[in-house]
Amino acid sequence: MKKHSDIIIVGSGAAGLYCALQLPKEKQITIITKSSADESDSFLAQGGICVLKSDEDYDSYYEDTMRAGHYENRAESVDIMLRSSRQIIQDLIGLGVDFEKNGDKLLFTKEGGHSDSRILFHKDVTGREITSKLLAHVLARENISIYEHTVMTDLLMEDNCCYGVTLYDKNGTACSITADYTVLACGGLGGLYRHSTNFRHITGDAIAVALRHNIRLQDIDYIQIHPTTLYSKEPGRRFLISESVRGEGAILLDKDGKRFVDELLPRDLLTAKVHEQMKKDRTDFVRLSMLPIPEETIRAHFPHIYKRCLEEGYDCTKEPIPVVPAQHYFMGGIWVDRDSKTSAGHLYAVGETSCNGVHGRNRLASNSLLESLVFSKRAAEQIRTQYTPLTPPETWPDNGIGNNYESCMQAYHELVLNEIEQERKKREHE
Repeated sequence: MKKHSDIIIVGSGAAGLYCALQLPKEKQITIITKSSADESDSFLAQGGICVLKSDEDYDSYYEDTMRAGHYENRAESVDIMLRSSRQIIQDLIGLGVDFEKNGDKLLFTKEGGHSDSRILFHKDVTGREITSKLLAHVLARENISIYEHTVMTDLLMEDNCCYGVTLYDKNGTACSITADYTVLACGGLGGLYRHSTNFRHITGDAIAVALRHNIRLQDIDYIQIHPTTLYSKEPGRRFLISESVRGEGAILLDKDGKRFVDELLPRDLLTAKVHEQMKKDRTDFVRLSMLPIPEETIRAHFPHIYKRCLEEGYDCTKEPIPVVPAQHYFMGGIWVDRDSKTSAGHLYAVGETSCNGVHGRNRLASNSLLESLVFSKRAAEQIRTQYTPLTPPETWPDNGIGNNYESCMQAYHELVLNEIEQERKKREHE
């Protein structure tokens, strides 16, 4: 592995990959990723990606985002995201992303919390379609290197400036790599929870190293629970039943087969209603009926969900399926400004690991892919226009981690969970 790179990006999800593609081709870029390059939560996104369809849609889309976030959103960030959305979609189409169309006209679907249909999609695997195309372009760039199964264990910091990262590589060796700029795109923290839709290796590592170096955080107790994941008695990653299933007409039923809620409520409110019904019925799940959706629509729009349900013994075209809420998304994270810069010099954060305030207390459905792409592009643009090389110190003090990878990660997991609990208690007393 190179000991120095112009720019390091930690994470290979949509935010990290798109950021790399926006950076100058003459810069040497190193991407490190904790697992395989295609095992990021971006690949798991089902529903779609929002877009401002027209200027007339602005007020409605803005209000939907703010209302879902309980008006705790950063208004400037929401405005930037909406006004940048159409250019992002054009960028993606230019990179070969295939959104569903009727002839030459893009198709839109609707999800919970939205007052209009403004979500572009590719069947029920939109995240895979977008992220795989981004990854293919990254792999074709000679200036970009990807190191898989390589874990960031710390940041190289001096005087609140980031000079790179320390790593634990796939050969079991501790090493470090310096850089002029570091971009954290590590994803969320679902792997810390018993039931989550996230990959198990997504464990909030960036939050831990930020805490270690007093880098500013924001709202790290704001954690979204998705109301509908496929129920299983076994622990582990939960299979998401996309918001767009309900947007297309699926309904939630109690133990007696009766509808009990408006399925298009924002996620946090719907989750609360589902938990309330489960408690009332004394059950471990409720049921989701896709029978109001035409069978041909299910097979065409939701083939991945249809197949997975069959694998679990349910034919969702003929019977309701059991669903239960599970941890899904992290609204808080490392505080960043409008250009994704953190409180530390030469350090940026993008995607789910960052907090630019777009989502407030609760994320509106299908805003995640859009937000991550809008603000990773802004990070790349600022790095490009303000590029200033760093001269790192010749030596670094021992950070006490070395080859103690397992103990380091365990300590980080406990650190993050404890900090989240402290923030939660603090907010309760405010």
